[in-house]
Amino acid sequence: MRLAFLGPVGTYGERAAQRLAGLEGLEVVDFVPQQGIRAVIQALASGDCELAVVPVENSVEGGVTSCLDALWEHPDLAVARALVLPIRHALVGGGPLEGISEVLSHPQALAQCSQWLAEHLPQALQLPTSSTAEAARLVRGSRFRGAIASLEAAAEQGLEVLAYPINDVPGNCTRFLLLRRGQRALEGPHASLAFSLQANHPGALLESLGCFARQGLNMSRIESRPSKREMGEYIFFVDLELPDGVAPLNGALADLTPLCEHLALFGAYPIANLAAEQPSRH
Repeated sequence: MRLAFLGPVGTYGERAAQRLAGLEGLEVVDFVPQQGIRAVIQALASGDCELAVVPVENSVEGGVTSCLDALWEHPDLAVARALVLPIRHALVGGGPLEGISEVLSHPQALAQCSQWLAEHLPQALQLPTSSTAEAARLVRGSRFRGAIASLEAAAEQGLEVLAYPINDVPGNCTRFLLLRRGQRALEGPHASLAFSLQANHPGALLESLGCFARQGLNMSRIESRPSKREMGEYIFFVDLELPDGVAPLNGALADLTPLCEHLALFGAYPIANLAAEQPSRH
């Protein structure tokens, strides 16, 4: 079983992939790192891997837009399971904290630590990388470069932990999806779907959301992304809390389908929420 994740080794994506594989009861897994979220999903869509793990939402920075866009491009993929993973960032490097003039990390990690960086390293240049673990690899051997990464990535690259934790919000969490090809489940505690509307007229979105309300389905998340075809045209990503049985979801989909130009159901699935420890800052 080959499972693609956002690499290299030491990313939060790898940690999520390992936990999700365990939750699925998979004993023999070949974890395949990829450069970029689109590459992770493409590895699954092309058949190179049987499973993929991608970050879809952060509690501080919101939706991971590259993941949402890639999912819309591959509506044949299904969500098998989700995991909410606590995120604890560290500043790592090979030199003293006061000597750091460049900070490298994934854009989401840089944003999640922006206040800390403004307070402790206000003059440092912030440079985006494809992942937190890649940032840790790039600063190895440098005394003026630091990386925002996990403690595991620091150990993997032999780097010192200069400060931990540095994320601005102690309860910072990221939701990861385990994706697969094939049939989507219709029964489970949560479901994800995306749709674009046939017409942009007053009340069009309200009418579509009424399909969920009439079935008593609560939306735990809604987010819009531009269709990239023309200004003012959007794709809506919705997560639903489902009761037992498939009738409410089927009823909502039956009402929603005639209103949509395109509708992609990514399936129903369970979510595991890992309890976050709250370490003190130092």
